[in-house]
Amino acid sequence: MAKQSNQDPTAQPTLEETNELIAQLQSKLDDIKASGKQPYPNQFKRTDFAADLQAQFDGVSKEDIEAKAAAGEKVQVQVAGRVMLNRGAFIVIQDMSGRIQLYVARKELDEDTLALIKSLDLGDIIGVTGYIGRSGKGDLYVHIESLELLTKSLRPMPNKFHGLADIEARYRSRHLDLMTNEASRNTFIIRSQVISGIRKFMLGERFMEVETPMMHPIPGGAVARPFITHHNALDMPLYLRIAPELYLKRLVVGGFEKVFEINRSFRNEGVSTRHNPEFTMIEFYQAYADYRDLMDLTERLFNELANDILGTTEITYQGEAISLKAPFARLSMVDAIAKYAENFDMSQINNRDYLADYAQNVLKQQVKDVFGVGKLQTIIFEETAEHQLRQPTFITEYPAETSPLARRSDDNPEITDRFELFVGGRELANGFSELNDPADQAERFHGQVAEKDAGDDEAMHFDEDYIEALSYGLPPTAGEGIGIDRLVMLFTDSASIRDVILFPHMRRKVEK
Repeated sequence: MAKQSNQDPTAQPTLEETNELIAQLQSKLDDIKASGKQPYPNQFKRTDFAADLQAQFDGVSKEDIEAKAAAGEKVQVQVAGRVMLNRGAFIVIQDMSGRIQLYVARKELDEDTLALIKSLDLGDIIGVTGYIGRSGKGDLYVHIESLELLTKSLRPMPNKFHGLADIEARYRSRHLDLMTNEASRNTFIIRSQVISGIRKFMLGERFMEVETPMMHPIPGGAVARPFITHHNALDMPLYLRIAPELYLKRLVVGGFEKVFEINRSFRNEGVSTRHNPEFTMIEFYQAYADYRDLMDLTERLFNELANDILGTTEITYQGEAISLKAPFARLSMVDAIAKYAENFDMSQINNRDYLADYAQNVLKQQVKDVFGVGKLQTIIFEETAEHQLRQPTFITEYPAETSPLARRSDDNPEITDRFELFVGGRELANGFSELNDPADQAERFHGQVAEKDAGDDEAMHFDEDYIEALSYGLPPTAGEGIGIDRLVMLFTDSASIRDVILFPHMRRKVEK
């Protein structure tokens, strides 16, 4: 084996050393081929998983296992996985469920098997048939009776002392990250459990899971900049969906009164610790419900997910204690501004000139002539209050100007029956009572078009087909979207959205 010139055991090999290691691994593969053996066999059938065996024999003593073996009751197993450690007498393999040791009883194995074991490298994938035992230290193991090389690794594993320490390398080489980083593996296990738990909850609430198009002739359903593509055969532009909302509401018009979609959506926006251009969310719509009903449902969903997956509603996120126990706080946007905006004169909350001056000169935000009172209130809220909403808080009564798809309040037509849920200073959910008046919706779309013409790239288009569908009658309905990536960040105590997306978008690596 190539030796590292640096004596530090945690040091990664140099490029020259890495190339030498790769050459040695390739040479071993060439030897296997030259011997006439199949280098990538596919006959081994695994019957047992590491974590299942660890659970099955938890609490069973070494003496009990040996007594059964002496009585001719050996527990035969077949395991397979990647070689993670090779300690001579013991080999550690890792499968999708976890790790387990293999015991090498050299006096019991033939020369070919011993030679194969000696030739194994970290990263090789093997299949083992044997029986269960327990070491003097109390570790469960599989006593090897036969061993087969299933896949030869042709690249050296990351340093066993710290795996992939470079964060960018973890994102670019997620396969290596998952091999060597147990915390990362657990993050994505929890992500899978969150998605499965959401689906189970929604089906239990009698929602129907549906699928809607990912390519739209007109971008809609949210205020965001879309990605644009082109359909060659039809010679027409198409937009990757920014939200499935308008299609899901068409289904409610059609009579599917409770629908949800766990979907991938795309927004041509900046990349940050909170934003990825491709993301996962759930959107759902319920006829004969309003936004208050969905706030109640969201509390139940978060409580159930936290208890089922984490075993508690009392969690820690980035060093801060957060309680997901219902009920969550509820606060209007105006009240949030009053609570958090410093040196703000609440008597001027509806004075456009005052709002514009505060946003521009105090908060240093860009203000355009087209911005009305509602838009400016929203800017002030986002800059002063949003990051301070640490415990779960529903912010309600959003301005109609910034809520083009939400139903106006019966008490005040300038605001809507809408909420956003904030936890840890970031938005996790957005919901509202749906606008089902086609004339009002058409007017709101025209307002969005005016903003787009004035230079707002995120404003909505006018969707004539949706207006037509709405004209057939949408029953009183409430709808909501929940960002699954951000929810997983919360559940896994992850600082960046890239930590919870298997393959986050990154700039292409330029070869020097």
